[in-house]
Order: sequence, then C-alpha cells, then structure tokens
Amino acid sequence: MSYNRREFLQQLGFGALQLGVISAIPASVWASSLSYGQLPRTSPESQGMSAKGILDFASAVEADKLNVHSLMVLRQGKVVAEGWWAPYAPDLRHTLYSLSKSFTSTAIGLAVAEGKLKVDDKVLSFFPEDKPATVSENLAAMRVKDLLTMSTGHDKDSTGSLRGGKDPNWVKSFLALPVEHQPGTFFVYNSGATYMLSAIIQKLTGQTLLAYLTPRLFEPLAIEGMDWETDPNGINTGGWGLRLKTEDIAKFGQLYLQKGEWSGKQILPAAWVEEATRSHIQSKGGARKQEENDWLQGYCYQFWRCRNGAYRGDGAFGQYCIVMPKEDVVVAITSETGDMQKILDHVWNHILASVKTSGISSDKEVQAQLQKKLTTLALPLTAGKPSSELAATLNGKSFKIAGNDQKISKISFEFAKGWCLFRLNDDKGEHLVVNGLGNWKVGLTDLSNMPLKLVLTPVPGETRTKIACNGAWTDDNTFEMTWRFIETAHYETVHCKFAGDDVQVEFKRSLAIIGNTKDARPALSGKLIT
Repeated sequence: MSYNRREFLQQLGFGALQLGVISAIPASVWASSLSYGQLPRTSPESQGMSAKGILDFASAVEADKLNVHSLMVLRQGKVVAEGWWAPYAPDLRHTLYSLSKSFTSTAIGLAVAEGKLKVDDKVLSFFPEDKPATVSENLAAMRVKDLLTMSTGHDKDSTGSLRGGKDPNWVKSFLALPVEHQPGTFFVYNSGATYMLSAIIQKLTGQTLLAYLTPRLFEPLAIEGMDWETDPNGINTGGWGLRLKTEDIAKFGQLYLQKGEWSGKQILPAAWVEEATRSHIQSKGGARKQEENDWLQGYCYQFWRCRNGAYRGDGAFGQYCIVMPKEDVVVAITSETGDMQKILDHVWNHILASVKTSGISSDKEVQAQLQKKLTTLALPLTAGKPSSELAATLNGKSFKIAGNDQKISKISFEFAKGWCLFRLNDDKGEHLVVNGLGNWKVGLTDLSNMPLKLVLTPVPGETRTKIACNGAWTDDNTFEMTWRFIETAHYETVHCKFAGDDVQVEFKRSLAIIGNTKDARPALSGKLIT
C-alpha cells in the first residue's frame, strides 16, 4: 500500500473499525435488517433442523483444522445458519476455483435455451479458423456435451498446456492437443474443457462469459460485485477464477434446488437443471472406495453427484455449493483445506443429520450456543507474544536486502501498541502492510497475490486486494506475520529472524504449508542500515 503516514493511520483506524463491526453482528439481527436481494433468515428449528447438528459441524471442522472460511445453510429457501471465520466476512468475495465451472455450465444452458447452440454441436464448428492442419477423427467428433462432461477424449488435463504454452491463443492450443480417446467414453478432469465452453459463449454472443451471465443469472439473483479471471485475450477462464460472496453461492444452489425458478420466474429451464445435475459418466478421484467417496458418484454437466442423493459444484481447497433435493437443503462453504472429503463427511454427519422429519424440539440453550459460536468464529492468530525487547530496538529501523529474484531492496519495521507497520521496497515502489498484534488489521494492499494462487491468471484491472494481517514474536529474536488475502482462499507467513545487524526473511505461501513443501521463493538476507 503506497500511503503516507496520515493515510496509513486513517486506514489503520478503518481496518480496526471494519473488523469490529463485522464480528459484533449477532445472527438474530440479520433477520430484521435484510438488504436488497438477501435471502430470508430464520432459526434452524423453525425449518425442521437441529441447531446442535450445525453447531457440531462448526466444532468438527475447527477440531480437524480444516481452515473453513465461511458457512451458510439454507432449508426451504431460508438461511438457518451462517458464519464467517474472522478475518473473513459476509461482504467479501471469495475465489471459487472450480466451483466456477458450474456457473459456466449454467451459461451453456441459457444459451441452449436461447437457441444459440445444442449440446451435440461439434466443438470445431465454432472455431474453424483455429483448427489444426490435420484434424483427427476424435477431435472432429468432440461435442459441447463432451466438454460439459469432462469426456473430451484427452488422456490428461489440458489446462497446463494452455497456460504454459507459448501461444496466447488458448483455443488454438486446445484444438492442437492430441485426443487419445473417443470423446464421450473417457473421463478426465479437464479445466481446459470448461475454458472452451467460455470461449464458445464469447464466440457466439460477442460477450465475455461474465457479461453474458450478468443480466441472465446474476442480476435476477441480486448478485453484485462479481469478477472473473481471464486468459491473455480477455476470455474468461471458465474453469476457475470467478469470485462471489458466500450468500451468492447459496443463492445459486437454491436456484438449482428450485429447478431454475426464482421469485416466480423461470430463470433457467427445469429440463436443463435435471440434465445438468444427473450423472453422465463415471467420475474418478479420491482415495476411498466408492461407497465412501464423493468423487466416485458420477459427473454431470460441471457438477458432481454426491452420496446421499445430493449433488454439488466444488472448487479446489474446499469451495462448495451442495444441494440436497430430498431434504430441501443448500450448503455453501468456502475454505482452504487439504482434505476436501473431510469437509463433506462433516456435512453428511452433522448438517444432513440435523434435518428432522418430525418432532424437532426447541432447545433454547443449544440455540444460544449456536448463535454464540457463529458470531465469534475466528481463525487462529499467529502463535506467539505481542512484544519483545527487540521491538524497541528495531522500531523505525531499515534493512538493506541482498540481491534477489523478487527484486526486494529494503524492509523496515515500526512497532506501536497493538500494531506493527511493515514496509517493503521493491522495483515497483514501497508497500505498507499493517499487522495487528493480538488481532487482525484489515485493509488494502498493492502487493501481488499472484505468487499465492494455484492458477496464475489475472483479474482484469485489479491493482489492489483486500488483506488482513497480524504478527507475533515466536521467540525473542523472531517476528512472524500472517497475511491473509481475504478475497482469495490463500494466505502467507513472513518469518523475520534477527541476529545482531542481520535479518533473514522467509516467505511461505499457504499452498506450501498445506502440502508441507518448500516455498519456491528463496529466503532473503538483509543488513541493518545505520
């Protein structure tokens, strides 16, 4: 953040206020202060669900350290429970990763309804100018339906070849790949296939996928502020890269639960909903046997079938839109977990199990426990103490950083009661990061979040992102910061170890922490500037 000191202090106050307001909202207030487009709120018991089951879910995901960021549960179209683990909050968007695919599939359904294409249309028919010189029989046979069902015939996911190739024309790169199997017969999870659905929408309509969906899906559902990552030519990535709020995910699931109907109007044909959410091909994935594995229940049109008669859209690290038609339940979850199946297990074991057919008792004590739990959810702060004798010595001091690939030239620290201002200078200028000591500080940063992401594609026009930071002394000579980029799934830790006039700074992104691997960025060495 390139601010002067006055702007920094204003931002520090805003960050503290913003977080305080969010964490102080009790669940009961939502029902009486709904804004335009919000879903109605009520208690679990009034809709035939046990508050204890939802309370047990929240406790279980915390006990298993699944790093869940948000939860919303709907029954019969009403929100019966919602919570955000601070510093995540209701007004924040969240990167959906492959949950984006279900929205791309929906765009195809809308285009089919408008007579723009059919699912049996051949993929090559949309891109005659990009086809390879020699067209194989399998490529010629590939249909839109094969893109939808991840049965394009490719032996492996095409996404790496598109992103890593030299040609910025991803459509041309996709069509140039060998198609080893007969389309429609061989399942392989393939985000490049979903990208091609996005490219088809743009080719047919002259609009990006995001622009096409806005009046047809997002506006009717009162979804605002969404954005979507793009390829080098401005085509939305389709298979990943959409950002929405948790309630937006829940609305999308409710639209499908209602067979495409919203507020008395048929937004999406009911027949498409049925076709898009039934199994078309045997799916693959997961480490368990089929009866215990939510990745082996069949693949639909960019949705997965689940156990218990449910279906879902999902994205990497635990972004979920789960629809349970028999129970009239929708569950929306965002997270950054290394065990996506475990979250689903807890959904079935606790949330699904909380649905009662009759005789639901109103336990005021459990209701109060659930409300307290959902309004005080928080992710753990950096472990350690808020101060060290070294802090006073370092206050206002700068360190010159030795040459490095990140082009970081200088860092400095400013400590005060309750916060630490960390400055970082690189080839793009000075960046400020405000760290709470014993709390989160929320603000904006112009530091790039690209190194943290699974897929390195940009959001058009994004120069600043929302961030929440805190720090602690893990020992007398080591200050560690946690930076959560709170409109993504990701965070990173910055480990600063001091020895005399020297400092060593080590960055570790959350994906490396989850995978217990080394961050690709080497540690930095610095010398005190006297």
